[in-house]
Amino acid sequence: MRTQKRPIHAVSMWVRRQPPKVKAFLAVVSGMAALVLLRVIVNDHDNLFVAAEAVHSIGISVLIYKLTKEKTCAGLSLKSQELTAIFLAVRLYCSFVMEYDIHTLLDLATLATTLWVIYMIRFKLKSSYMEDKDNFVIYYVVVPCAVLALCIHPTTSHNLLNRISWAFCVYLEAVSVLPQLRVMQNTKIVEPFTAHYVFALGVARFLSCAHWVLQVLDSRGRLLVALGYGLWPSMVLISEIVQTFILADFCYYYIKRLVITFVV
Repeated sequence: MRTQKRPIHAVSMWVRRQPPKVKAFLAVVSGMAALVLLRVIVNDHDNLFVAAEAVHSIGISVLIYKLTKEKTCAGLSLKSQELTAIFLAVRLYCSFVMEYDIHTLLDLATLATTLWVIYMIRFKLKSSYMEDKDNFVIYYVVVPCAVLALCIHPTTSHNLLNRISWAFCVYLEAVSVLPQLRVMQNTKIVEPFTAHYVFALGVARFLSCAHWVLQVLDSRGRLLVALGYGLWPSMVLISEIVQTFILADFCYYYIKRLVITFVV
């Protein structure tokens, strides 16, 4: 058994000893390798978006189980859920007025469950809510996202308000998990169901990012042209990449702990 554990611990310790720049480089290389693998094994890259929605739904299901069966919201960030509700509501509005499709229904279902989670934390399970740990100031992300949306938004033929709203929800989604990570940092101990939920978010956002990147590659850049001109197409990709890397560190330690537990 000890010989099985050595390679895992050796690699883990080696990565831990590396400076931040090397860790960032390794993360980029790992991400690129995963993209290449997905491009080879997934024929229709639109399925990646569906998979991202499915994994996100699994994460929400974990939250629902935690709140209904465990009767506690300890370790959950109300502010993250509120940011999620904001960008989903804006994206739902954009879907209705700009491109009504199946994703509109998915967003509606996700928004409904998110509002239910907010209700449970605020009223039913308020006694277990760690308000002192959930101290991230949401205006620090909402205001910059709004300003950025005013400056950089789609250049399509849609109404200006709708284009700004679309950009705002893209930017806000990228950083909506920050309050949850702050709670986990403040508490020092990550509750298992919360860890499963955040890991599901990380996987969902990686798949969503992979979907966009591979779509751009498959279309030889034509997708970026369809999104408009200027900085907006690049900002869409950057937002997808940012929200993936925000959760990459947590997902690494989650998988590491899972693998060590499985080997033991």
